[in-house]
Amino acid sequence: MEVLANAGIMALASMFVGVLPMVLSFLYLAAPTEQRLAQLRTLSLATVFSSVSGAALGLINELRFISRMTEPTFNQMVAQGFAESLMTLFFGFGCLTVTWLCVTIGMWRRA
Repeated sequence: MEVLANAGIMALASMFVGVLPMVLSFLYLAAPTEQRLAQLRTLSLATVFSSVSGAALGLINELRFISRMTEPTFNQMVAQGFAESLMTLFFGFGCLTVTWLCVTIGMWRRA
């Protein structure tokens, strides 16, 4: 959780979007309907876009940090910044993995 300590509002917001389809997938698992499946598809796309944009924003901020250094070098702080910017991708796609595993089980139960 130390990686999230310096996360900005945009990073946290982009990671929160990944939670929405995961919650809906639990509802789909309990009671599979076509409407929930359609919502899961659109929320999954939103999660992909939000995760990629969150990571891109993190990388942009890290490159700005590097450009403002007196001697631009790859050091421990730069590595930590890159790791933090990739956290949104890890979290978003992790949520999508759980989401679509629940959908798979829900479809299996439905058939």
